[in-house]
Order: sequence, then C-alpha cells, then structure tokens
Amino acid sequence: MLLPRTPSFRLDGKRALVVGASSGIGLGAAVALAEAGAHVTLAARGVDKLAEAVDAMTAEGMVAEAIGLDIADIEATQAYLGSVQAFDVMVNSAGLARHGPATETRPEDFDAVFGVNVRGAYFLTRAVAARLIEAGKPGSLINISSQMSQVGGVDRAVYAATKHAVEGFTKSMAIEWGRFGIRVNTICPTFVRTPLTEQTFSNPERAQWISEKIKLGRIATVEDIMAAVTYLATDASSMVTGSALMVDGGWTAD
Repeated sequence: MLLPRTPSFRLDGKRALVVGASSGIGLGAAVALAEAGAHVTLAARGVDKLAEAVDAMTAEGMVAEAIGLDIADIEATQAYLGSVQAFDVMVNSAGLARHGPATETRPEDFDAVFGVNVRGAYFLTRAVAARLIEAGKPGSLINISSQMSQVGGVDRAVYAATKHAVEGFTKSMAIEWGRFGIRVNTICPTFVRTPLTEQTFSNPERAQWISEKIKLGRIATVEDIMAAVTYLATDASSMVTGSALMVDGGWTAD
C-alpha cells in the first residue's frame, strides 16, 4: 500500500516579506517563516527595532534582513516592490486602531485607520501579486485581519469596518489570482497579549468583556499565531485560498 504523505511545512529557498515586523504578531510571523527556512525581509516604519530583531534572528542562524517601509505610502511601497525580486510569501501585520464610540468618530481618524488597514493592505497585496504574476510564480499572501472581521465590538466600529473590508478584497483577489497559483488568505486573531494591547487589558471592564468572550478562557499569545502563519505560507495549505483562519479561542463561535 502506498501511504499518503503530509505536505511540506518548509519554506527552504523561498523569499518572504513581513510588514509590521518590528514587534508583536509581525515579529512572530517573521520568526515562524525563518524557522521554516525562508529568507525573510522584515519591514516596518521604525527601522531601529527592525535592526534589533534581525540581529537576534541571525544570531540564531536565521536568514533575515530589514527595510523601512510605510504601506500607507502607496507610491514608495510599489517602488520598493518593483525594484526587488518577487516574494513567494507575504504577511502583512501592519495595522492601526483608534477606538472610540461611533458617535465620536472624527473623519481624520476614520481616514487614518482606513489608510493603513484597507488602502495600504490592498495596494501592498496587489503589488506583491503583480510581481509574482510577472515572474510566473505561485505564492501565498496573508493579511493579518481580526476576529472583528466577523463580528462587531464596542468602540470598534471603524476598526471592525476595515477588517470586514480586508475579508472582502481577500476573497476577490483569491478568485482573480487562483489561476496563477497565488493564494490569498487572512488570519483572524482574538486579543493577543503584546505591548500594544496592555492598555486594553489594564481596563477592568474591557478585560472582563474579553475573558467572557474567549471560550478557551485565556488571552492569546504571539506563539498562537505563528503556527497559523506557517500553515498558510507553506504547501501544507496548498488547497486553501480566499479563507479566513480564525485563531480566536472560540470568540466567533456564538
């Protein structure tokens, strides 16, 4: 009997771009891809933290480099991607949140959050895909979305709207680019404990709301997201596109 074999979870010889990679989920994604054998380019607006991350990764034998990049600057992002070899894998973890009551939303805050979370993510994904199509290569493109792409939340009308939009363009791009072997998916985490989320957890009412909604009874960690990144980036998920991978501890199961 010829037994089936599990597809590879390796990325040897592949080039990966991780945006928003200076900390939190983005840094975790960069490490996960490098552990799987990819040559990883870490990108973010702040290059100082990126340099520190690259030094730590290379010290452990990973192959990594850094580039300063602000995906809200569409022209600069497209110029960079047009000047380098096509990336086989992209993980976009760049994001912006300005939470508050919907009745108090200011147009400038709305535009800023949509500028990064939707406009920036859209044109970044488009530019990476264009280079892959030009090179005649398949690829895996992953945007870090949120459980809020499936539900709503208090003080999160703008943020939730952006993540719902990301799910929409992900499905459409997956349909368009499937014939090129380019897969487009999202990962939808619940609340993840990072330096940027500590303010939320320090609010007793918000902390109680979160703990009641997460059915597994604990806050997510960056490590919880890393395996999801590896799965979607590799051939292990070669039949997965246009999908949202929920890593939410059961939040959206209601």
